[in-house]
Amino acid sequence: MRLPKFLLILLTSVCLMGAQTAAPKKAEKKVDTAKSMAPAGDLLDINTASEEQLKMLPGIGDAYSKKIIAGRPYKAKNELVDKKIIPAATYAKVKDKIIAKQGKK
Repeated sequence: MRLPKFLLILLTSVCLMGAQTAAPKKAEKKVDTAKSMAPAGDLLDINTASEEQLKMLPGIGDAYSKKIIAGRPYKAKNELVDKKIIPAATYAKVKDKIIAKQGKK
């Protein structure tokens, strides 16, 4: 059975358009999942991180990294704001990237 040329072109176009619109949706889901599911191992411990490691965080420069180190130890990461080490706006940028691990007693 032979399909007319215009019908073959139409079917091919419809199939290609469907494949193009489906691919970005799958890619977006993977990106969103990767952002929201950071493993705990990737979190920076504010009780042990070096000054250089702290400066890699968004909004943390020389002054804030030195203040973070000077204010150690922290029982919880939100103490950075409670102790007025960094402003709340800066904390909002880093809170999902840090942790305050407790030393073993």
